[in-house]
Amino acid sequence: MKKILYSLVAIVLLTGCSCTANMGNTPTKKVEDYLNKYQTNDDGVINDLDEVLTNDTTLTDAERTDYSDFMKTHYRDMQYEIKDETIDGDTATVNAEVTVRSYADVVNEANDYRLNNPDEFDDDNTFATYRLDRLKEVTDTETYTITFHLTKEDEEWKIEDLSEDDLRKLSGLYGVTDVNYNISENSDNDLDASETTDDQANTTDDKRPSDDNLNDTTNDDQTANS
Repeated sequence: MKKILYSLVAIVLLTGCSCTANMGNTPTKKVEDYLNKYQTNDDGVINDLDEVLTNDTTLTDAERTDYSDFMKTHYRDMQYEIKDETIDGDTATVNAEVTVRSYADVVNEANDYRLNNPDEFDDDNTFATYRLDRLKEVTDTETYTITFHLTKEDEEWKIEDLSEDDLRKLSGLYGVTDVNYNISENSDNDLDASETTDDQANTTDDKRPSDDNLNDTTNDDQTANS
């Protein structure tokens, strides 16, 4: 497990479900159960989300509540369709099309605005609030194909960890650039630094989905078992 730098919404969006699926022992059923937990705001998903937000010291209590409500709505509105299932002995893949609101453009624009207008974001007008207000305006959606890989262990199908890109897709953050992460690393604002090495938003670690960050967070290993 790599260290997690908690940040505003960033990590929130990468929150993954840590609970085990028990709604049928087939690859497709496991994936359906995994995605349904997001749509229904399952206790496991919300507990992980609340834990991440609680540990993010850059947020005020009011901002934690606002971001929590925002993510709950995001997950409830997510749509998916199972396309196909392939089983080969004790391994399997399930392809699913997932449709979510796409936040990448807004996050990138917000990061640029903050970079060019640092004086606007003080204790009374935080970047977290500004960014969330922008995110709430997003209506455009994007449909992604996610390939779930499963392995049978003791006769039980289990979903392997999702890639960082796939977690970003679930969170609506696929396409967030990292140019501002390095800049924010040296910022005086209450934003976390990012150590990501690719050009997308980051993901949470063994903590669970977490839901990538909205922009400036970092952490690697995510456990997304269903």
